[in-house]
Amino acid sequence: MKIAILSCFYPYRGGISQFNACLYGELSKRHIVKAFNFKRQYPEFLFPGKTQYVTADDEAVPVESESLLDTANPFSYISTYRAIRDWKPDVLIVRYWMTYFAPSLGYITRKMKKHCKVVSILDNVVPHEQHFFDAPLTRYFLKGSDGSVTLCEAVSKDLLALKPDAGYTVIQHPLYSHFGKKISREEAERKLGLESGKKNLLFFGLIREYKGLDILLEAFGGLPEDYQLIVAGEPYGSFDKYQEIIDRIPSKDRVHTVLKYIKDSEVTDYFSAADLAVLPYRSATQSGISSVSYHFEVPMIVTSVGGLKETIGDRGTGIAAEEATPECIREEIIRYFSDPGIAERCIENIRIEKDRLSWKTFAGKLEEFIDKL
Repeated sequence: MKIAILSCFYPYRGGISQFNACLYGELSKRHIVKAFNFKRQYPEFLFPGKTQYVTADDEAVPVESESLLDTANPFSYISTYRAIRDWKPDVLIVRYWMTYFAPSLGYITRKMKKHCKVVSILDNVVPHEQHFFDAPLTRYFLKGSDGSVTLCEAVSKDLLALKPDAGYTVIQHPLYSHFGKKISREEAERKLGLESGKKNLLFFGLIREYKGLDILLEAFGGLPEDYQLIVAGEPYGSFDKYQEIIDRIPSKDRVHTVLKYIKDSEVTDYFSAADLAVLPYRSATQSGISSVSYHFEVPMIVTSVGGLKETIGDRGTGIAAEEATPECIREEIIRYFSDPGIAERCIENIRIEKDRLSWKTFAGKLEEFIDKL
């Protein structure tokens, strides 16, 4: 089967690009696969982080791709469509995670639908930061798909709300396994400059409003002195409001911030030092951070939003707090550490999930779905 994938690949960095590279590698074992990349993913003024691209000291594995699509240039929509059409794929796979991409990707998928099967992998249908134009633009995009893959039931519900007759399947987010093996806690704490003997909480990944770091900081302010918090990730926007909270809580000396994009080779250090990952999200579908936590067998505290309760709380790989409030998060953190049996059960369940959530399994289910379209 000839499979075209249209999305972001190297030299773009981040979770979407990592996911695409892993999927590309797995599908390439059995099919002819070609990656069609963005020429420009976002105009710089729309990108809130420091850079969209892999830097010289990143360890991202290059994926050969053809960089064609400039989301801000409608003329590139036409040339990208023609290039994919002329390659004559049996199926086109497109990733969709933000309404911003609906005009460009929707144009291409609606045109390609006349030539091959089109499958969209939907990270989000309703974006985390919502606008009045989200629904009509997403409907426009969805009309170009023969079928959609969602990564959790919460996204499926959003999909059906916009397109009740949508053909879809749910395939849970596979595990990122390219970060290497866990190192000893002692070595990780030494490398990160952490005090040993504490209960280590980890907030990891891009820092955005919906991810609720402020909720966690307020919760942490009421925890005893045997806790310390590691905040590791690049802020999208100003960090000032979070720093103001850190400065006024009595436990500020036990908050360790590393405010930058964390390279793949450094990820191991943070998860090897962590007792517990905390995802205090205000809204969510699923989270790539949970896949990293699974890889390193680190249990999680999450909020009962989107697909987090479904994919973590209901699976027993962590605890789902009922509300995204400092009080609820603090209560669940204390409960986790007060009963050693909770950690043991969570780690046991994570090991079961690791066997189930392989890239081989994801690709196999995707292939089955494509065959049925």
